[in-house]
Amino acid sequence: QVQLVESGGGLVQAGGSLRLSCAASGSGFSIDAMDWYRQAPGKQRELVASITSSGTTNYADSARGRFTISRDNADNTLYLQMNSLKPEDTAVYYCSSVVRLNVGRSTYRYWGQGTQVTVSS
Repeated sequence: QVQLVESGGGLVQAGGSLRLSCAASGSGFSIDAMDWYRQAPGKQRELVASITSSGTTNYADSARGRFTISRDNADNTLYLQMNSLKPEDTAVYYCSSVVRLNVGRSTYRYWGQGTQVTVSS
């Protein structure tokens, strides 16, 4: 019912920037929160940043001041602007959204396929 498609990952030097995008498609739903998670090899998946439907943002301590999460509610697109990237930011980044179905009003968390971000030193 809901598909999240990510783009924007790649290889960047330390100190550089990347902008990740995530587009939600489908029908029969509305989106509450949208989030970015990341998972490095051998590590647990962690929340990087989140944004509510009203635009309230939250960041992990490791991301605050360097990353900016935003969303375009008109087309259900999520963005993560990553500046001053560090090698420790290297991970697979996942778009995730809390989706509310129009029928039944149940909520579910959906995940994108992930996009690799590699920061070289």
